[in-house]
Amino acid sequence: QVQLVESGGGLVQAGGSLRLSCIASGSISSINSMGWYRQTPGKQRELVADITSGGMANYADSAKGRFTISRDNLKNTVYLQMNSLKPDDTAMYFCKADILSWPYRRNYWGQGTQVTVSS
Repeated sequence: QVQLVESGGGLVQAGGSLRLSCIASGSISSINSMGWYRQTPGKQRELVADITSGGMANYADSAKGRFTISRDNLKNTVYLQMNSLKPDDTAMYFCKADILSWPYRRNYWGQGTQVTVSS
């Protein structure tokens, strides 16, 4: 069984920073891409950033220049450093990972961590 657990969300003022973490645990053979998504009530979940096992990162336009995604493959952990936060960044942030739990490969999601940015 595989589990993803996010942490690091909270309440921050506009212009502030937060660092999100997501740890994958369980019966893991390998992890391919890992990423962060966010969702607000009534809207679809959207990609914030993702990163391959080799470290190649991809960002949504809204995240470019402010957010940095990174991962520690030895710890099965992905991070999202968020700087210059804006009220529009307020959302539930979810971690997703493409995981091979032999012999099955599928996407796993965490339960989410709330980020609230006050103006």
